[in-house]
Amino acid sequence: MSDAPSTAVLFDIDGTLVDSNYAHIDAWWRAARAAGESVDAWRIHRAIGMDSAKLLETLLPDASDETRDTVEQFNTAYFAEHMPQLRLLPGARELLRAVAEAGHAVVLATSAPENELTRLRELLDAEEWLTAVTSSEDVEQAKPDPGIVQVALDRAGVRADAAVMVGDAMWDVEAAGRVGVTCVAVMTGGIGGDELRGAGAAEVHDDAAAVLAALRSGDGAIAALGGRA
Repeated sequence: MSDAPSTAVLFDIDGTLVDSNYAHIDAWWRAARAAGESVDAWRIHRAIGMDSAKLLETLLPDASDETRDTVEQFNTAYFAEHMPQLRLLPGARELLRAVAEAGHAVVLATSAPENELTRLRELLDAEEWLTAVTSSEDVEQAKPDPGIVQVALDRAGVRADAAVMVGDAMWDVEAAGRVGVTCVAVMTGGIGGDELRGAGAAEVHDDAAAVLAALRSGDGAIAALGGRA
């Protein structure tokens, strides 16, 4: 369509728009214990946002496939307990609205499973501003594999150099960079700014509210898309 946006902002959800990273840490920690394994919580935190198979390989390198499968099953159950308590991070919904009103396609570029994604979309209550949404159904591997970012670009019909990714983890930055998308990082996932910049983030903000403030003041990578919207 001729009036379709030619620019896009791709959003990770967990830890970026929704305060869920520490719920994921707790679920994985409890799941490992339930399967007879022990993993330090800080190591789990370092792996949050990574593809679950890669996360399990990283955290439990000596475990059998059967044990890893058991951990994953327990994790699904334990995270489900957290879902009713999840909340939006500051500025999350307002940022989605502002990006859409600026003329950019808004894409939720996540590899969350469908049951979790349903809850996350309910929390965001932003369907009117969304151009496209991805999920775990769309790729075999999640971030840092760039597949989900490429799917998001394809669904928006936008080139990599006309898009910006917003994420909270090194895996978001790495996945975006591998397909040539500029990444804006937030620290609401618990990863420090120096590390996010070291991974290749073009800029780092405290949270979505700070990204929104930069956009409204005409600063940063999202504002720079304005000339192409």
